[in-house]
Amino acid sequence: MDKKIEAHEVAKAAYEQLINEGGMSRRDALKLMGATGGAAMFMGAPTKAEASSSTDKKVKIVIVGGGAGGIMATARLRKSAPNAEITLIAPNETHLYQPGQVFMAAGLYTQSDIQKKNADLIPSGVKWVKDEVTTFDPDNNKVTTAKNGDISYDYLVVATGLQYDYERIEGMSKDLVGKNGISSVYLNDPVAGTAKGGVVTAQWFRDMRKAAEAASPENPIHVICTQPDTPIKCGGAPQKILYLSDDNLRGNGPDGGSDVSKNAKFSFCKKGTTLFGVPAYNKTLVEEITPMYGNITDKFNHVLRKIDPENKVATFEATIQKKGKYDEDLEEYEIITSKEMVEMKYDFIHVVPPMKAVDAVANSPLAITKGSGKGWLECDFDTLQHLRYKNVFGIGDILGVPKGKTGGSARHHGPILEENLVSVIEGKEPKAKFDGYTVCPLKTQYGEIMLAEFNYEGIDPSFPLLDPSRPRWIWWAFDLYALKPMYWYLMMRGLM
Repeated sequence: MDKKIEAHEVAKAAYEQLINEGGMSRRDALKLMGATGGAAMFMGAPTKAEASSSTDKKVKIVIVGGGAGGIMATARLRKSAPNAEITLIAPNETHLYQPGQVFMAAGLYTQSDIQKKNADLIPSGVKWVKDEVTTFDPDNNKVTTAKNGDISYDYLVVATGLQYDYERIEGMSKDLVGKNGISSVYLNDPVAGTAKGGVVTAQWFRDMRKAAEAASPENPIHVICTQPDTPIKCGGAPQKILYLSDDNLRGNGPDGGSDVSKNAKFSFCKKGTTLFGVPAYNKTLVEEITPMYGNITDKFNHVLRKIDPENKVATFEATIQKKGKYDEDLEEYEIITSKEMVEMKYDFIHVVPPMKAVDAVANSPLAITKGSGKGWLECDFDTLQHLRYKNVFGIGDILGVPKGKTGGSARHHGPILEENLVSVIEGKEPKAKFDGYTVCPLKTQYGEIMLAEFNYEGIDPSFPLLDPSRPRWIWWAFDLYALKPMYWYLMMRGLM
C-alpha cells in the first residue's frame, strides 16, 4: 500500500473511533477535521499552501536546518518557487517527531515510532548539504559550513531550532540524564536521530512506580519536576511529565497496577506565580488538576540552579516575599522581596534544561543584540522577515517572537513564510501576518488533554464549540493517533 494512503487510513480509523465511541455526529467530526486540518488529509480540500502565490524567478534560496521548520519551508518553497535553486543545509540523516517524546515517556510510543529518514521527506530537486552552518554572513549573502566552505544565497531561511543548555545548571550535564534518579524528556541528538530523553523517562516512570510500591504515606518518595527561567520548546511539557508520572502511580499507565500515589510527594518548581500564562487555562490547572492529584505542591519562583546527583539534592534560587514594617499612612505592610538558595532532597527529578538560540545565530549579525530576546533571530513578529536584512526570514523555535516555540506554531509559520518570501522575490512588500498562534496539547492525565490554543491576543481555539479550557479524551485520541501521521504526510509535505 502507498505510504501516504496507509497514513490516511490510520488517521481516518482514529477519527472513526472518535465518532463511534464518543457519540459525536459525523457532521461535527467533519467540522473538527476541517478546523484542525484533518479534512485535507482524506477529503482533498485545498490548503493554504496550494492557494498561495508563486514565482518563476531563478533565484538561490538557502534553508538552514533539517527539523520541522526547515523541512516544511523546503517543501513549500519547492512548490511555490519551482525555478529556484534551493539548498537545504542540515546534518541529520534522521528526522524526529519530537512531540512524541512525551508519549514515549508515558509508555505509548517507542523510539522507532518517532523516527523517519530525512531523505524520505526532502523534496526532489532540492540540493541537500549534510553539514552544519558555523557562521552567518548576511552582509555578504553567504553562510560558512563546517565541511563544505561558503555557500552563497539570494534569500535565506533560518530554521536552526534551539539548543539545550544543561550545563547552565551547576553540576548538571546531559550525561547525567538516566542516572541518580535524573530524567529529562527533552534530551535528543538530532544528528544521530536518537531520542534518549523519551527512552530514559519511560524507565524513570517505571522506576518511580517500583519505588512508590515499596514506600509508604509515612515515608514517601520525593519527586521534583522543574521548569527553567528561559524560553523553552513546548512550554507545557514540564507539566505533562508531572501529571502523567503521577497518574502512572495511580495505576492509569499502560502497565496498570494499584494506586500507590499516596506514597509519593511531588513538587513542581518554576519561575513566576502561575502554571499557565493564559488565565482560562491556568484556572483549570490551579483549581482542578492540581487538587485532583492531591500530592502535588506548586513551588512558584523556584528556579533550579545547582544539582548534587550523588546526594540527590537540588538547589533552587527562590524569590521570597516577606512582610516588612506596617505603614500607618497606607494601612498596609511593606513587602520585602529577596532571593534565597533553597535545598530540596529528591528521589526522582525531571530536569527541563535552560534553552537558548544556537551559537551560530546568537553570535551573528542576525541575532537580537539586547533585552530578553538577546541571541534569538531578529524578525518582525508578524511577517517573520528579518528587520534589517530583508532577504532573510525565519521559521520555528529560533524566532525571537513572544510566542511560538512549538511544532503547531511552526505549522502556522509555514504559509506566512512562504507567501511573504515569494512576495519579496517578486519585488513586493510582505503582507501575510503570523498571529502568534501556539498550541499546547497539555496532557493532564492518561486519556485526557487540555488543548491549549492561543495567540498574541489570547485564546484561539480551532474548534470553539468545545470549551478549550476543559480536558477531553477526544484531544487525547487525536494527539495520540492522528497528529503523528498528519505531521509526516501533511505538515512535512507542505500540505497544511
